[in-house]
Amino acid sequence: MKVCIAEKPSVAREIAAIVGATTKKDGYLEGNGYAVTWAFGHLVGLAMPESYGFTGFKAENLPILPKEFILQPRQVKEGKEYKNDPGVMKQLNVIKELFSRADRIIVMTDAGREGELIFRFIYNYLDCKKPFDRLWISSLTDRAIREGLQNLRPGSDYDNLYHSAKARSYADWLVGINSSQSLAITAGRGVWSLGRVQTPTLAIICSRYLENKSFTPQTYFQLKLHTAKEATMFTALSVDKFNDKNAANTSFAAVTDAGMVQVTKVERKEVNQAPPLPYDLTALQKEANNKYGFSADKTLTIAQALYEGKLITYPRTGSRYISTDIMDEIPELIGSLKKYDRFSAYAENMDTKILNIRAVDDNKITDHHAIIITENTPGNLSADERTIYEMVAGRMLEAFSPVCRKETTAVQLQCAGMNFTARGTQILSPGWQKVFGHQDEEKEEDATILPDIAEGDSLSVKGCDVLEKQTKPRPIHTESSLLGAMETAAREVEDEGEREAMKESGIGTPATRAAIIETLFAREYIRREKKLLVPTDKGLAVYEVVKDKKIADVAMTGNWELALSKIASGEMDAFTFHRGIEVYTSQITTELLSAKIETTDNRTGCKCPKCGGQVVFYPKVAKCQNPGCGLMVFRSIAGKDLTDTQLSDLFGKGKTGLVKGFNKKAGGTFDAAVAFDSEYKTVFEFPKNKPGNAGKGKKRK
Repeated sequence: MKVCIAEKPSVAREIAAIVGATTKKDGYLEGNGYAVTWAFGHLVGLAMPESYGFTGFKAENLPILPKEFILQPRQVKEGKEYKNDPGVMKQLNVIKELFSRADRIIVMTDAGREGELIFRFIYNYLDCKKPFDRLWISSLTDRAIREGLQNLRPGSDYDNLYHSAKARSYADWLVGINSSQSLAITAGRGVWSLGRVQTPTLAIICSRYLENKSFTPQTYFQLKLHTAKEATMFTALSVDKFNDKNAANTSFAAVTDAGMVQVTKVERKEVNQAPPLPYDLTALQKEANNKYGFSADKTLTIAQALYEGKLITYPRTGSRYISTDIMDEIPELIGSLKKYDRFSAYAENMDTKILNIRAVDDNKITDHHAIIITENTPGNLSADERTIYEMVAGRMLEAFSPVCRKETTAVQLQCAGMNFTARGTQILSPGWQKVFGHQDEEKEEDATILPDIAEGDSLSVKGCDVLEKQTKPRPIHTESSLLGAMETAAREVEDEGEREAMKESGIGTPATRAAIIETLFAREYIRREKKLLVPTDKGLAVYEVVKDKKIADVAMTGNWELALSKIASGEMDAFTFHRGIEVYTSQITTELLSAKIETTDNRTGCKCPKCGGQVVFYPKVAKCQNPGCGLMVFRSIAGKDLTDTQLSDLFGKGKTGLVKGFNKKAGGTFDAAVAFDSEYKTVFEFPKNKPGNAGKGKKRK
């Protein structure tokens, strides 16, 4: 029997339909000599420090550097403890049984680094020794799956990819666990986390934010001259900029008095603007954020759904090129868009015998080619799905369309001894720009349609303005600009040697950058203000601690990503990389344990009566920060929110003062103090002088 394992049930069902496994079983589908089962993403991962004998957050335990990493099933929290997820254990048992019966295992997890890791961790955890083959495809269409099944490759061909994935996983564990525990110990309270990619990304956000806020704008002035030839008016800007308004006014008077302006030079060029390349994931996320305000995570989720719906190719790609064999399919794909209303007219008139081949380059493709559509025509899509599908489809049409031909005109003028410039652009042949019918988005702000001007022309001054302008800081990052900064992290590096070394790498990968950004939101390090990514007080506090330390070094992290890609290609040894990460982990642990953290966070706290740890007051709860204690009190009790003062009394004195206005379940209100019992459960304590209430009342459940 051939056993196929997919990354998730939806993909398994598509594959099962192709191979004829139509009989539903518990955890798999069977038939025609195949059994098709699935994971639910990462069923197996790296065990937490407790599995190595390290409990709690203790400086003497750090750094934690396991000699051998332990694999364990995905965990769920029950009370204060983490236990194996019952659903995961059930599926792992199904997979184990199928593997034991298999004559041949076919790996069908996503064709990428994480997909490889998902399978290998399951395979190793189950201690399976059977050989396996790999299905490697970029599309989930029936044709792609059938062709892939006819061209299976030995699983050993992807050993280096697995070594890269495992090295990434180990590095993230070592850096994340040790740096987060170190920072939490240093802070003494609150929930903190750092990470190999997370922290340099936070540093990019915070440094740009602080640079923007500390920027002092400088006022300057420019002259805007109005003139015309025949009936066509146009404007020109002064080359000189004035720091002093009086100087600008003096020049303004001279221009208006002169009355005439001379054309000293005219340069006309015909420019061919090449079409944009097809999307990779980062480019798709950036543009979806710019145009539609989609988060990177939202765009990836939608693209993954379209991929699993067989409408686009594999989205987690870092390439914007296609191979020559895929180019053979492009005319058919363009033809399929004749049935799609948005692009039918353009596709109908597109000459598929003469296509632009700028995007065809076998040498610029690694695991997957650029994102393009499949031959399947969409049915019912949600509005957001249709948006992303049309972005991919439209960009594919643009990429293989003719260039946009323009004529650009640059004019130099002189008036009263001052030089002015004007620029104009005229579209001669729109080419690829007809796909969406837009004008050139890169058109300069002051570009205009110019009349037929010749050198030596003398034109009348029709007016002049003094423009008051201010220098502007680099803008606060949006998700789009942050993705770009992560992708081209070398540009943020000042050292020329380091910048050159990492010019081919960024921080994170196209597949992981969205998750990194979401992690920063989850940790309450950043927040959104419309499209802007703004650090919180907590995020800025972390940045102040780490900004000069190795954990925030963009260059180092970028070079690690480059190293991981070299491991995947067989150019570098994974063990060497791992030892370097261990040395680095020891260094950052020492740095962070000796650091001081200050935050403008106005949450107050007090000493925990149960363990002596630090209690922090949050908007909804008061909680001890000692993970081994976890004493927690909800602010809202019987319809009444306890104040910080009342919480301080509860934790410091064992009970609050009399609180008025608690709600009774049957209606009405009552007055009572809130106190801890012997097990640190909150109970009501009623006034002793009230008849029938001599002491503590009922326990709160």
